[in-house]
Amino acid sequence: MVKFAPLSVPWERRLQTFVVLQWIFSFVVLAQICIAVFIGLLFTRFWIFSVLYAVWWYLDLSKPWQGGRRVEALRRCVVWRYMKDYFPISLVKTAYLDPSRNYLAGFHPHGVLATGAFTNLCTESTGFSSLFPGIRPHLMMLNLWFWTPFFRDYIMSGGLVPVDKESAAHILSRKGGGNLLTVIVGGVQEALDARPGGYKLVLRNRKGFIRLALMHGAALVPVFSFGENDIFKQVENSPGSWVRWFQDRLQKIVRVSIPLFYGRGVFQYSFGLMPYRRPITTVVGKPIEVQKTPHPSQEEVDRLHQRYMKELENLFEAHKLKYNVHRDQHLEIC
Repeated sequence: MVKFAPLSVPWERRLQTFVVLQWIFSFVVLAQICIAVFIGLLFTRFWIFSVLYAVWWYLDLSKPWQGGRRVEALRRCVVWRYMKDYFPISLVKTAYLDPSRNYLAGFHPHGVLATGAFTNLCTESTGFSSLFPGIRPHLMMLNLWFWTPFFRDYIMSGGLVPVDKESAAHILSRKGGGNLLTVIVGGVQEALDARPGGYKLVLRNRKGFIRLALMHGAALVPVFSFGENDIFKQVENSPGSWVRWFQDRLQKIVRVSIPLFYGRGVFQYSFGLMPYRRPITTVVGKPIEVQKTPHPSQEEVDRLHQRYMKELENLFEAHKLKYNVHRDQHLEIC
């Protein structure tokens, strides 16, 4: 039976729902619409707009790999406060980050749409700059989205950059420090296991970010987002099922895998693509000091990786009871 939202719902909550809806739209279908508009305009009397953008695109092609183009006015736009309040989402600081240093953060878990990562790091709605003065956050995203016309400019405005070595090296080697580069370590593979009550992380064989930290001497910062997996449900896709087979094949071909997620509706609570109103609390852990090693050995990478996993587990255990995680629940690192 469908349960509809009452007509007496305050306008504040209606605005929250609308902002979250547009955000989901942006990261699910906006890129495809941008491509269609770019190509479609070429066959109309407005073809000049696509041509002019193509020229701009060519001249600006390398910008995403050079730190992107943040637009503080958009990061601080009031609409993101409504998104933050919808769940709500909060950011917790557990240690000081020295603005004279550069940092490489691992964000866990991915969740279905990395909602906590975007809200905390690509907007100022949770007060990142107040909690960590002098630190500029950057969040890494799949490279292919930065080849999409118009959409690339939108995502760069929030501080998103491509997830590759060139992009990471540009940020982590900046003189003067003050940069926090965040990678969602589990990536799209981890998103396929994001469901309420789950704490399965794809991390055991993910060591590229560790090697980057060593090469640039960037302190490692473990970040855990409690509630990230609780805001959506997924269609059953256990390993061996035809759904999981299709998702894995898609990931190998185009490096993108699509979680078949669902939640509540816009005007009813039974079914839809809106996330559930459940709290997300992102806890930023204590930095792990890293000695700069331009050519780290595999042994050095493995040793730091083991320490990172231990610190992440300690962070989870130290805070889980505060955020409604059962004391017998532990991280499952795969």
